[in-house]
Amino acid sequence: MGIWELILLFSSSMLGGLGIFLLKTDNTNRLKLVLSFSGAYLFAITILHLMPDVYHSGNPDIGLYILGGFLLQIVMEQFSEGIEHGHIHKHNHQHYVFPVGIMASLCLHAFLEGMPLAQKQHNELVFGIALHHIPAAFALGSVLMQNNLGKAKIVGLLILFAAMSPMGYWLSFEIGRGSIGNIEAYFDRIMGVVIGIFLHISTTILFESSVDHKFNLKKMVAVLLGIGIALIGFYLH
Repeated sequence: MGIWELILLFSSSMLGGLGIFLLKTDNTNRLKLVLSFSGAYLFAITILHLMPDVYHSGNPDIGLYILGGFLLQIVMEQFSEGIEHGHIHKHNHQHYVFPVGIMASLCLHAFLEGMPLAQKQHNELVFGIALHHIPAAFALGSVLMQNNLGKAKIVGLLILFAAMSPMGYWLSFEIGRGSIGNIEAYFDRIMGVVIGIFLHISTTILFESSVDHKFNLKKMVAVLLGIGIALIGFYLH
């Protein structure tokens, strides 16, 4: 994994977060289409690329780690309020309130996603993480703005969130080359946790971003496009 992939991870989060200063947060139609595309793409690469790779490792307990990642995401969403999949909640605060739970959960979530990237050249995974961080960062920025934080503080917290996946990659890389330990023995388990997280996020995006779980034509096109791009990458790979 090179510097350009790290730049992509960082810049996608910053692009999504800084969008709150340019776009109206009450107009969510375009955001829902982006969410549908990213959810479909994330689900497809998880099924086509990530799960076969991790089961190929031969660890008989890998299913437990996938289930653990799924449950971990449920727990984290109790603090993040579903921002990972682009949910924007209106808060009527009349004074400064720092959303500690939201920031901590999102940063842990992004950090864990970055860790498997140091082991192999997962171009599809890099793109999937970068894609779903755009609406997540936008939702985070909107929550920070609603809590009456100044622009400088909002930008600073967005930088912190954007740096989490590259930091997860860096720690994993240092472990992998023996500076801290040996990640080879733990890689499949870390990947299992991330797969569980991705399965929860992607399926939640696909079903919760529609009224009564019904797909209109635009959303169907976005979903098929996301799956189609994942399939192209699968067959080219």
